[in-house]
Amino acid sequence: MIEVKNLSKVFPDGTQALSDISVSVPKGDFVAVIGLSGAGKSTFLRCINRLVEPSGGEVKVGGQEVTRLSLSELQRFRRKVGFIFQQFNLVTRIPVLENVLCGRLGYLPTWRGLLGLFTERDYQVAREQIRRVGLNEKERTRADQLSGGQQQRVAIARALAQEPDIILADEPMASLDPRLSDVILGILKEYNEEKNVTVLVNIHVLELARRFARRILAFNKGRLVFDGPVEQLDAEREKLIYAGSLEAL
Repeated sequence: MIEVKNLSKVFPDGTQALSDISVSVPKGDFVAVIGLSGAGKSTFLRCINRLVEPSGGEVKVGGQEVTRLSLSELQRFRRKVGFIFQQFNLVTRIPVLENVLCGRLGYLPTWRGLLGLFTERDYQVAREQIRRVGLNEKERTRADQLSGGQQQRVAIARALAQEPDIILADEPMASLDPRLSDVILGILKEYNEEKNVTVLVNIHVLELARRFARRILAFNKGRLVFDGPVEQLDAEREKLIYAGSLEAL
């Protein structure tokens, strides 16, 4: 599903965010991406759907070379890639249902989207995902009247309403009470298993990665320093992943 070869990213200030990353993720995998803050985790996810433009290398998703897509091709590609942001990115003044319907915009002509002329199926899909995340009684509630955990569930429902082939989640629990982390990851895990959709999620808490993921990608200072099953991540490897220097790696 995802093939990354020799991926690199250098920001205009000279920061080397990613260095020569090569990884393959098959369809239906559930992958936790771990590492210290600034290790390159978010940049890696954002290069996959070109929210960040790579400086070099290749990113293929479903056989498409993402780095070569035109703007119109990229828009079509992104409708099958659900992206869940840490800060939710909801339109806070509109209700839950309308926020989730935004996940269907990629399937509409621009003029229908601007006028909010969604189809009956769009409403059906949106309501199905709202029920999935347990917010069916909040359909008409404005997003700014919800708790942080509820807002994140709306953001997840919006991504699922795209009917994606891939879900990229960029630290979706970072702004939440730790007790809600199981809820958020549980929703993603259930969808992964039910729909065989590939999921990559940045996770700060290693224990959560061990519990929910099948596989771990670990970054340190822009380099991929571990790629393997959760069972292979022992205490020694964990120490190296979170080392302040790469000299020991």
